[in-house]
Amino acid sequence: MSSIRQVCTTTQGICCGCVFAAHAVTFEVTDGNSTCIKAELSASFSISYNAANGTVPHTHTHTCRHCCLIVVLDECLLTGVSLAGIVSVMTNASDISARLNSTYRCLSSMSVSLSTEVNVTFSDVRMEAYMNGANLSTNESVCSADQTVTTAAPTPSPRTTVAPSPVPLPAPEHGNYTITDGNGTACLLALMGLQLNITHHSKSLNKTVSKVMNLQPNRTTASGSCGVPRATLMLSEDLTNLTFAFTLNLTTQKFFLSAVNVSAFWPDMTGTCSGNGSLNFLQCSVGRSYMCSVEQMLAVVPTFSINTFRLQLQPFNVTANRFAAAEECRVDQENMLIPIIVGAALAGLVLIVLIAYLIGRKRTHAGYQTI
Repeated sequence: MSSIRQVCTTTQGICCGCVFAAHAVTFEVTDGNSTCIKAELSASFSISYNAANGTVPHTHTHTCRHCCLIVVLDECLLTGVSLAGIVSVMTNASDISARLNSTYRCLSSMSVSLSTEVNVTFSDVRMEAYMNGANLSTNESVCSADQTVTTAAPTPSPRTTVAPSPVPLPAPEHGNYTITDGNGTACLLALMGLQLNITHHSKSLNKTVSKVMNLQPNRTTASGSCGVPRATLMLSEDLTNLTFAFTLNLTTQKFFLSAVNVSAFWPDMTGTCSGNGSLNFLQCSVGRSYMCSVEQMLAVVPTFSINTFRLQLQPFNVTANRFAAAEECRVDQENMLIPIIVGAALAGLVLIVLIAYLIGRKRTHAGYQTI
């Protein structure tokens, strides 16, 4: 049979209603020689009650000399007080919970309302149930009120870093490319710097990016063919292949760049990038060379374009392995017109000033008479 051993001391209470306190209370529920439940706690409880004679004095002092606190303090007998009956209340509400084989610890005060007339406040509680021995476990389950409240350090707002603008590549080196016929005679000449702009999907960034690369003449191999009305120039550098196709219009006697094909497999590409565009660029009269000193962009397809620098080429009617007289591109012609126009304007201004001076001088001489 289970038995309960208890130690209970109290202080005085004050009525209407009574407030009682129990300090350093130890409870131990045993089953034979085994301890089932053990609790160490302090408790104070208040009880509102009706006296036996139906009246409650305004001030009356009682001393609780016998407290019957069965684990959760659900009953209290007040001796020395004439009560209408035994006060016996009970509740199932409790915030006490702990892991198995651990001691519930709560040094903070915790109030439990057993009814509208009875309230119990526990403090300094150490309690364990379903025990393996006679002593409380050193492994503790601490109540939330005793747990140290830590304030999380404020998370700093991410600093917005503006990505630096990409540094533009320098102008590419000038490459000199020559295609010869079966007799070893030059039949296609090209002198130019080339810069390739390719839009592709990046493996490392997992997004579409645009990359610019300069074609390096010392690592580029030139090949091709000559003929009428079509000539080709193929340039290969590592994993980049570039083919220019030129067509001669026999009616207008003009040639032009009619197509460009690119195939590239650069590092970080998900696959080979290729493009082929039909064009009508770099028009020039046959028997002459096409020249454009300034940078110009040739848009081949939406994902590929070529920038040319100091370009001169002649794919047809090459004589003595040299360029024929050049036809300059429109941009070069406009650039040459600007200094001509500015020079002509300055010359006109000087002429106007000179004429005005001469007229003024003549009028001044006319004002004098010979004596």
